Amino acid sequence: MNPDRDTIAALATPVGTSAVAVVRASGPACRDLAAQLARQSVVPRRAVYCDYLGCGGALVDDVLLTYFQGPHSYTGEDSLEISCHGNPFIAQRIVEDLLARGCRSAQAGEFTQRAFLNGRLDLSQAEAVMDVIRARSERALNSAQRQLRGALGARMEAMIERLVSLLARVEAYIDFPEEDLPPEDRGWLEGEIERLGSETRQLRATSRYGDILRDGLKTVIVGRTNAGKSSLLNRLVGSERAIVSAEPGTTRDFIEECIVVGPHCLRLIDTAGFNTEATGVERLGIERTRKLAERADLVLRVIDITRWEDVAGDLAEYADEPATMIVVCNKADLATPLQRQGAVAAGACVVSAATGEGLDDLSGAIARFADGFKPRDNEDEIAINARHAEALARAQEGLAAAGDKLRSGVAVELVASDLREVLAAYGDIGGRIDNERVLDSLFASFCIGK
Repeated sequence: MNPDRDTIAALATPVGTSAVAVVRASGPACRDLAAQLARQSVVPRRAVYCDYLGCGGALVDDVLLTYFQGPHSYTGEDSLEISCHGNPFIAQRIVEDLLARGCRSAQAGEFTQRAFLNGRLDLSQAEAVMDVIRARSERALNSAQRQLRGALGARMEAMIERLVSLLARVEAYIDFPEEDLPPEDRGWLEGEIERLGSETRQLRATSRYGDILRDGLKTVIVGRTNAGKSSLLNRLVGSERAIVSAEPGTTRDFIEECIVVGPHCLRLIDTAGFNTEATGVERLGIERTRKLAERADLVLRVIDITRWEDVAGDLAEYADEPATMIVVCNKADLATPLQRQGAVAAGACVVSAATGEGLDDLSGAIARFADGFKPRDNEDEIAINARHAEALARAQEGLAAAGDKLRSGVAVELVASDLREVLAAYGDIGGRIDNERVLDSLFASFCIGK
């Protein structure tokens, strides 16, 4: 704990009316503040029920006040939590009173930043705090909680320990230049570098999965005009989100909604229908649809099952489509038995946006598709973010360079230099960095009070 650090205060719960609101403070003044407000001595981690009296003696609210003594607190320093009735006016009065008593208003993410600086969390755990708060699906929440408990940090620490051992072996020969690196040691080093490289690649491969967990599976609904794309969106969302009309070309702007399918979050995007006779604004919308589909994680290709005599023949044009597409034959409630048979034989999902028929089967197909992004041999549910992926890419480059130098028989000093770069890259993931700008940028994305 740094005794010279300011004591900060902020509302820790969302702004708005609720049953309970929590105001948080952290810093060296918290013990004295707790005693002043409770008007009695306080015991760490034991809640005190009392009237909160402002600086002028006026009653603000009856509250539960809990003092946490550092380093056994979230931030690692003396902290105070005040639970009051969830009227935003009451919570704001308490925050203002704490500021009047000498606290400073906390900046975004400053509580978690202090936890990181005091060694309570590594940087990957600090990032996981916001992932837990923002998780929109069961799978995303599970992954974020594992990272918050240190799964990624433990994995990286094990890799760092192996790398340090490897680097020490190399540097031993730098200290004794009269000795050549024996062939057996060279072979062992090459093997260790190769194994670390393989683990680094596997971990980096979870980046795409991490993006999908955090942002949702980007799912674009495409198809011809009046195929029922907007009706399907409304049925999946459970509300009249998109305008449905018999007039072709009703949808020109994208409509996006997030839904949960099984343990996954989907970002559903309804788009302009394909129309060969489209002109002007409608044509621009169709062109944007094509570009959006190219960047999608999943495309739902919606077909009007009643539109052709030979459904299977029409579906044949989609036989060579990429594996990122699920063909959905809509309007099953109006289809003939032959049309249904043709769609099923072609591997399409047969649904009715009007009645809800087949929606469970479609949801199952989407969930199975999303499951495919989860890397194998990932029991810890680790899913890295873009910052981690960039650090691991640098580590991969350094390991590859070190391996090449070993095989070429160059001086071990050059191998050691590459391995030090790898060590720095590994360390960046857990926060072994001195770049204050990187830290400030990361914590600025947090909520006030976190």
